[in-house]
Amino acid sequence: MRVPFRAAAAAVAFLLTVPLSSFPARAQSEPIVVFAAASLKNALDEAAQAWTQKSKTEVKSSYAASSALAKQIEAGAPADIFISADLDWMDYVDGKKLLRAGTRINLLGNSIVLIANKDWNKGDVKISAGFPLAALLGGERLAMADTAAVPAGKYGKEALEKLGVWEQVSGRLAQAENVRAALALVGRGEAPLGIVYKTDAAAEPNVKVVGTFPDGSHKPIVYPAALVAGSKNAKADEFLHYLASPEARAIFEKHGFTALAARPAG
Repeated sequence: MRVPFRAAAAAVAFLLTVPLSSFPARAQSEPIVVFAAASLKNALDEAAQAWTQKSKTEVKSSYAASSALAKQIEAGAPADIFISADLDWMDYVDGKKLLRAGTRINLLGNSIVLIANKDWNKGDVKISAGFPLAALLGGERLAMADTAAVPAGKYGKEALEKLGVWEQVSGRLAQAENVRAALALVGRGEAPLGIVYKTDAAAEPNVKVVGTFPDGSHKPIVYPAALVAGSKNAKADEFLHYLASPEARAIFEKHGFTALAARPAG
């Protein structure tokens, strides 16, 4: 059946008068997929939201232990950007030739703290050589991320060894799959004390910081970031640059991180 000429002309005229905003907007690009250390969640979510508002490009972030994310990238998981909580796991991925050359930067810094549940009534803890961590635990356990693989757990173990108290507590750990899981154990009261990043403690209202580990007790905490070699997303490089921009730096610093990079190299 043929549409009468007048009816067809009227339909065209109507379409020309309707604002383009009346039609659903198409996505301007594929979402950027970021694999990021669990401790980055609050800050990176805020930075990603700010980027999306400006660029109209969605960012999808997957958070887990850096060790788990590195293994997923090695297995072929489709990530565009990897942000690790330590240099070791970034080096691991780099050693597998899975990072795009010239894009790696040291993005952020952090520190580790001793936390207690918000109902802790034993006061602050002076963290120094030989401090009485075992006595403070009583008969309970110390919450930490996996000390063999997860960066927060590795930093914590290194500090306890340096301070000479590791042997006192090594058999009394509640080890979690990532630092946010360790944080949750203390927040729920399932462990009286825990070791997490300063930024994690600030994100959980049910815990409080009772001590800060001296800088010299562990190697510097560095969060490197880089493009994944297999990424096909043209916007990923722009987002990585944004993460080192003054706007993003302000967001990270608000959440307690130290901004290290001005812009990516290369």
